[in-house]
Amino acid sequence: MPFQKINPERVADSVVKQVEQLILRGILRPGERLPSERELAERLGVSRPSLREAVADLESRGLLKTRAGSGVYVADVLGSAFSEPLIALFSSHQEALFDYIAFRRDLEGLAAERAARMSSDTDLKVISKVFDKMETAHAKRNPAEEAALDAEFHMAIVEASHNVFMLHMMRSMFEMLRAGVFYNRKVMFRVRTTRAALLDQHRAIHEAIIKRDPLGARRAVEEHLDYVEVCMQEVKKAEENEGVAKLRYEQELER
Repeated sequence: MPFQKINPERVADSVVKQVEQLILRGILRPGERLPSERELAERLGVSRPSLREAVADLESRGLLKTRAGSGVYVADVLGSAFSEPLIALFSSHQEALFDYIAFRRDLEGLAAERAARMSSDTDLKVISKVFDKMETAHAKRNPAEEAALDAEFHMAIVEASHNVFMLHMMRSMFEMLRAGVFYNRKVMFRVRTTRAALLDQHRAIHEAIIKRDPLGARRAVEEHLDYVEVCMQEVKKAEENEGVAKLRYEQELER
């Protein structure tokens, strides 16, 4: 008969599964510190030896990392999505920038469409909360804060799409964006007219998702990233023009 004895799950295994799910679903993020051993054991309702066993298992598989005198952290699992040589290659070739924007347009358009269809009421509250912060930062004219919230807003939409593969891929992509692999996003938020246009575009994305309009949400994201592409082309052209102008100026000084 095709029956097998049922073995009760060990407490440590249950802890491992819960932490794995939190990382997989993007609730525990890379670099995030876990509560102290005592507090975490109390929250989980398990003994500290069982918790230590679970943490050791997760560390052996590269999901957690212990820092001496500091605590236990979620490992930087995103770094494995792209190798360092490939990231360096991306940063040194302009075509990678525009391929990156095209990739974002396709993937984030799909994410926005899914978010409009599949997000929970709580997901929508998170997206709205981030957008409210964006409006506040816009009023303060803080380019660095606006750039950071821009990434947070787009990630909130990806999270609301409830697709773990998309979530981790886009987190990896945004980590490279934060590191300035492709371009310095703060540049876009220093120009008043560009800042206003970007806020209006994010408002259109937000409104479409809140109204649960999948096609409208996708279209709003695509229009936003089309605008970003045009802006970056203008920035690149301006940089080239400035380079030529400097050469002319240096030549003029020598005459």
